Amino acid sequence: MKKYLASCLMALPLLMTTSAMAQSYPSKPIRWLVPYAAGGGSDFLARTVGQALSTQTGQPVLVDNKPGGNTALAAAETARSAADGYTVLSADNGTMVFNPALYKSLSYSPAKDLAPVTLMGRFPMILVVGSGSSITSAKDFMAQAKAKPGGFSYASAGAGSPHHLAMEMLKAETGLFMVHVPYRGAAPALADVAGGQLPAMMVDLAAGAGFIKGGKVRPLAVANATRLAQLPDVPTFAELGYKNVEAAALVGMVVSSSTPPDVIAALNKKVVAAINEPAVHKRLVDFGVEPVGNTPAQFAALLSSETTRWHKLIRDLKITLD
Repeated sequence: MKKYLASCLMALPLLMTTSAMAQSYPSKPIRWLVPYAAGGGSDFLARTVGQALSTQTGQPVLVDNKPGGNTALAAAETARSAADGYTVLSADNGTMVFNPALYKSLSYSPAKDLAPVTLMGRFPMILVVGSGSSITSAKDFMAQAKAKPGGFSYASAGAGSPHHLAMEMLKAETGLFMVHVPYRGAAPALADVAGGQLPAMMVDLAAGAGFIKGGKVRPLAVANATRLAQLPDVPTFAELGYKNVEAAALVGMVVSSSTPPDVIAALNKKVVAAINEPAVHKRLVDFGVEPVGNTPAQFAALLSSETTRWHKLIRDLKITLD
């Protein structure tokens, strides 16, 4: 009993320190790593929420773009950072779900090195073709692609991206055989689909809104549980009979796994409040993001279920980026 009491007394200062950290958090600038170049959807999400977070807390939020290694560069840096909640990462399902299945070795472990804070937003995928295409519906697309096995190519924002894997999911569900042509980003891929160099791609609304509104590409179906408010006339794949074709880029916030739970809880509360500010919420929706803002436990559960779902697809199709 004496030893037990002594160990409790020894732990007391540490508990008091972490509790004090959480109560005073944040007391200095927050560094927000984004594993993509400036200007994309993840960058927009970080800067929009970060600005509201800065105003709310009175502390600067410094967005630092660190592209490279299919998001692994920024993820590894976050994993090695001080476990105090002052280095945060925008982590999508490429970082947290796809990479461990796509690469034999990674410089970080999503499960061991990174702790979920909240899912910030969803970017549902949309099947699009060029406006000059003879394809006018998703069923027409399926028929033409099936009529030319291997004769259809599709673009993506990059190998291993949600855009790439969403199309692979569609192929697996429908028995289509199409050739993947990866690009460095959604914009050049969209430009070639709009120009007719490639027939189709999966794209999120945030990246594709300008092309869709401008009539450069035609949306055929959305890989979402419900129709998108911005595209009310475009059916879901479930409506067309493909209920398992549901895919989105999921962008959340994570920190070093050693960060105290009290600090993570304090950070979660402030980030969720920033997301739910009416002006921020509207700005995200207008950009094409579905705002979320959930608990660390809910985000962790989602990552677990997504890992089960996507790892099976990646293994079954033998997709590798090594």
